[in-house]
Amino acid sequence: MKTLTPVCLALSVFAASASAATTVAETHLSSNAAFELAKSTVAQCAKDNYAVTATVVDRSGRVLAQLRQNQAGSHTLESSRKKAFTAVSLKQPTANLMKLVNEKPLLAPLKDMDDNLLLLAGGLPINVNNQVVGAIGVGGAPGGHLDAACAEAAIKAVIK
Repeated sequence: MKTLTPVCLALSVFAASASAATTVAETHLSSNAAFELAKSTVAQCAKDNYAVTATVVDRSGRVLAQLRQNQAGSHTLESSRKKAFTAVSLKQPTANLMKLVNEKPLLAPLKDMDDNLLLLAGGLPINVNNQVVGAIGVGGAPGGHLDAACAEAAIKAVIK
């Protein structure tokens, strides 16, 4: 009986770790927060007279909210979505990725890896408790750094 106890203990530990590995708890961005982020981003850019589109995606890159300011070009719908997709997929600001590919030409094929990737500044991951829960992409300001600044201000205002 004594030899069975360590074996049973080992099996129960293995069974517990195996069952723990079959599910994952994740934090998700609510659609309400996504709408607030989109509105806040567009409003932030409007203060500087930039007509933009803001797109917020979930952790899988699916659109949760998209808002185009009246004068924003129609191309900004797709560019903001792709920037958000890129930021959430690669879990970092798109400006970092753009810089990385420019500095290391060996990584240039990254931009062609997926039709949804866009390595232009203006996409930021959204982190909650050190976990990427989504991303926001902005297009339409006269420079990706300005797109990113609007998104960053919105994230600071909405995500608490």
